[in-house]
Amino acid sequence: MAAISKPGCVYILTNKVHTVLYTGVTSNLRSRIWQHREHWFPGSFSARYNCTKLVYYRFFDGIVAAIAEEKRIKGGSRADKLALINNFNSEWNDLWEAIQDF
Repeated sequence: MAAISKPGCVYILTNKVHTVLYTGVTSNLRSRIWQHREHWFPGSFSARYNCTKLVYYRFFDGIVAAIAEEKRIKGGSRADKLALINNFNSEWNDLWEAIQDF
């Protein structure tokens, strides 16, 4: 019997003035974004650069696929990341409220 993979999610955070982008992956989006917003890990990149604004996310059936997508996004240019965000969330709204029911 094959092991069942838990779902995964890739997300991008930014700071208030959109100068820094942080790409991450998680199996629990709401919990992970809350950790970023609360600076749960004070020495982390997202905490140091105050990346707390969720501007992009995409769910996957399996965490392995989500990790592969995270690596693809991280390997791309800033322009690629901006295009991804603009196609998903052209106003760059903070999507924190939108994920509260997840």
